[in-house]
Parts: sequence; structure tokens; C-alpha cells
Amino acid sequence: MKKIKFISLSLLFFGTAVFAQDLEQAKKAIDAEQYQKAKTILKSLIASSPDKGRNYFHLGEVYLALNNADSAKIYFDKGIAAKSDGTFNYIGLGEISLDNKNTTEAEANFNKALAEVKKKDTDQFLYIGKAYIHSENPDFKKAIASLKKAVAVDPKNAQVQLSLGDAQFGDADVNSAYSSYRNAYDLDKSLLRAKMQLGVITKNAKAFPEAIAAFDEVTKLDANYGPVYRELAETYYFWSASTGDKVKRDEYIKKALGYYEKYMSLTDYSLESRMRHADFLILAKDYQALQKEAQAMQQLDKVNPRILRFLGYAAYENKNYDESIKALNDFVAKADPKRISARDYLFLAKSKLAKAISPEGAITDKALFDNAMLDLTKATEIDPAIGGEFSDLGVSLYKQKLYVESVKVFEAATKAPNSSNALLDNFYLGNAVLFYVANDLKTDAERNKPEVQELLKKADVAYGNVVAGSPTTQDAHLNRAKINRFIVGEEAKANAAAHYQTYIDVVHAKGEAELAKESVKSGLIGAYSYIGSHYAISDKAKARENFEKALALDPTSKYIKESLDVLKK
Repeated sequence: MKKIKFISLSLLFFGTAVFAQDLEQAKKAIDAEQYQKAKTILKSLIASSPDKGRNYFHLGEVYLALNNADSAKIYFDKGIAAKSDGTFNYIGLGEISLDNKNTTEAEANFNKALAEVKKKDTDQFLYIGKAYIHSENPDFKKAIASLKKAVAVDPKNAQVQLSLGDAQFGDADVNSAYSSYRNAYDLDKSLLRAKMQLGVITKNAKAFPEAIAAFDEVTKLDANYGPVYRELAETYYFWSASTGDKVKRDEYIKKALGYYEKYMSLTDYSLESRMRHADFLILAKDYQALQKEAQAMQQLDKVNPRILRFLGYAAYENKNYDESIKALNDFVAKADPKRISARDYLFLAKSKLAKAISPEGAITDKALFDNAMLDLTKATEIDPAIGGEFSDLGVSLYKQKLYVESVKVFEAATKAPNSSNALLDNFYLGNAVLFYVANDLKTDAERNKPEVQELLKKADVAYGNVVAGSPTTQDAHLNRAKINRFIVGEEAKANAAAHYQTYIDVVHAKGEAELAKESVKSGLIGAYSYIGSHYAISDKAKARENFEKALALDPTSKYIKESLDVLKK
């Protein structure tokens, strides 16, 4: 009897050890981004040990990592009822609350998870910290506060140090993050992600060769650790974007794509991982490969709306505009509104514009064109910074002499914060209005309409932005003067004269070589002539001086000669 009892106890302890081992395997799979493997292990654990709450919690976390909040919540709700560690699942529900921007509910759930915390417990503080980090609306300072409570209990916990590094990195405290990552790796040499994150910090500092060397060290420790190949792929991609050498750029893009394929092979070739691959193909602008990947994914899942996004992007770049419009319209109709990005509307707008405008620059489908402009507005409403990517689209409309239409695009572009194209976008905006008013409108009655005057004032502001950022851009001064000539009112006329004078001063400051250019001579003739006419009544001496300078540049001008004759009388 005793012998039987001993055997039973042995089996019990053996079973507990297997459970622990399997749970650790699941955690390692999650760390390696092998989510399908993690799901399989955790579902098996739930089936064999339905009373252990942590199994449900970790499975829910996997679903959150895969952006499937509905499935995550199902498991968190089930896990709460488990006999042991059920309260961990309140942490998962708290993370969902954070994703939904309900911080009060999130904190209430976290407090429920902390209700049974014992003196030496750290895991609750660890996972609450992770929830603040991984949320779609992260709060890194709250994450740090929670993780420091875990550090106070167990300063040698490698996982806590790793997550603390993540929180500090997210909070832009790079030095502290580096220290925490190094501590984590020193405490546990098997914690490859800690060592990898040291390379990530280097990558973000744009020290690309050093970052690659750091990641290579990780591959030498474990050639099958998938996430490090994603980091290598991203490093080569960012390096390609920063080099001015086309050969190097192509080489780095090729390496980036190769490393991403390696990452894919070592994680899951699941639908979720294939979507991550598709996201990278967009970054790498490999739209032929994106189309093939999207079509393959569609065979696996015909209902996931995210696949429609990839199909739409690829179709646009491959000039299949009808297919792009259909795919993106379907995506916008079916996707969770929170998952629709500004870029989705940008691609949809570009597809519609490509369809609505003929190669000759004529709008062949006004309704579709107007709809495209609405999509651009929706894009900027979601993210004003997307306007920084409108430049090429605006230039395309501008070159097709669709000036009024291009103004709308450039106006959105100029509102984009920190756009590198801001000055050029402002210049094009001003030019588009100038050419529209000067060339397309034939009468003063047309030019004096309120809506046209409003456009002229926008152009004046746009040129003002250009000269504020680049005072020696002479054509901005010249064109600003021309714009003010069309604005109704004496103040605008005086402003025109002042801008012409600034133009004159700028080109003279550049020296004889600049003054010898025919375009500059033409600009100076116009500037001197206008200033002369402006002062013809109020300051005849100044008027004569400017007309004489104009005549020196254009001795055959009948208008200038007649103006001088009038002034001499």
C-alpha cells in the first residue's frame, strides 16, 4: 500500500514537472514568435489541466499578439474561473481595456489581479508592466512603475530586467534600457532577446554596421532564433534608405528580403506571420512579391479583410487600378474602423485618381475624382502626417495643369507636421494658384470672385512660408508679388511692390552671374516696371528711377518709354 502511494506521488510530481516544462516551452515559443506552436502547446495544456489559470492567460496573450482581441477575451474570461492563478487573466482583460483607451477599467482589472499577491510574488507586476508596454496605447511610465515593484522583490529576475529595458526604451531612456538589457542577459545567458535588444538600440541610433555585428553575435549563439533575422532585415532596409549609393541600396534591400525570408522560416508560416512578411514587402516596395503573397494568403483565408489591403496596395503599384479600387473599398467596408490607416485611404485615393484622369490630363470621371479627394481628406483626418506623402500626387496633378485640384492636395501636404517636403509643397501650392488665376481665368470679374480671392490669399501665405524657411529663394518673392497684384485692395498692391523690391535685392546680392540669366532679366524688368507704376502718383522720382532701370534692361519696351514720358510732363 505504501509502495502504491509512493508511486502515485511520483507520478503526481512528474506530471507537475511536465506541465512546468510545457509552459516554459510555450513561453519560449512566444519569445521566438512561433505563435502557432505556442497556441498548440497552450491548448493542449488547457485540455489536460483546465484548472490552471496561467494557461488561459498565456494563450490569451498569444491572441493579443496576433491582434485577435475577441479570441483573447474568450480565454481570459474562461481563465478567471480556473482554480489556480485565475486572477492573472484580469491582467489580460486590463490590456484589452488599455487597447480600448479605458484606463479606469484597465486599472480596476489590474487591481483585481493584485488582490492575491503574496510578499515574494513578482509575476503579477511583471505582466502588468508588459500590458502597459504591449498595449496599442502604451504607458511606459506606468510600466516602469509596475516593473520596479517586481525589481524590489527580486532584483535578479532576468525577465523583469528585460521588460524593464523594454519600458525604458519605449520611454526614450536609452541609457537605462541598455543597462537593463545587459543586466537581463548577464543574469540569464539563454535570454537571447535581451542580447538582441542591445543591437536594436544600436540600430535605432543608425549605427548600422555595429547593429549588424551585434545581431550576428546572437545568430552565433543560436542560428535558429527567428526574431534576430527580422532585426537584421530591418537594419539592412533602414541602411538602404539612408545610403545614396544605388548599388549598395539594391544590395541591402536584397539582403533585407533574404533575412526576412529566414525569419519567416524560423517562426510560423502561418497566416499571421505571412501578413508580417507582407508588411515588410510594402516597406521594401516589392509589389510583385506582395501580390503573389496576398493571393496565396487569400487561398488560406477568404474572409480576413487585412489581405484585401495587401491586394489593393499591390494592384495599385502594378497599375491594376480597377482591382485596387475594389480590394480597398472591400477592405474599408469590412475592416474594424480602428484598423483602417491613413495610408489605406491614400492608396484608395491614388487608385481612383489614376482611373479618373486620362493620360492627357483630362478628368474623365468627375464623380470618381471627387471621391478620391474625399479619401485624401479621410487620410489626413486619421493622421495629418500622411500629408507629407502627398507631394508626388500633387506634382502629378500640377504637371497635368489641374491646378485647382493640385492646390487641395498641396494644402493637405503643407499641414503635415515635420514634413521634409514642406517648403517645396508650399512653393507648388503658390505656383498652382498663380498659374490658375493668370492662365485659366480670363477676366477680372472671374479673378475677383470670393473663392478665387481666398485661393490667392492661401498662395500668399504659402510663398510667405517658403521665404521664411529660405529667404534667398528669389522666385518665391517674385511670384508672391504677382499673386498680390491679383488680390483686391490697395494693401495688396503695396505688398506686391515690396515683394518685387525684395526680389530685386535678392538677385543683386547673388552677383553678376545671376543677373546675366535671361529669366532673371525678365523678372527684373517686371519688378522695376511694377514698382515704377505703383509710385507714379505718390513718388514720381522713385517711379522714374525704377522705370529707367527697367528701360536699361529692355530698351525697346513701348510701355516703359511711354510711362517715362508721362512722368517727365
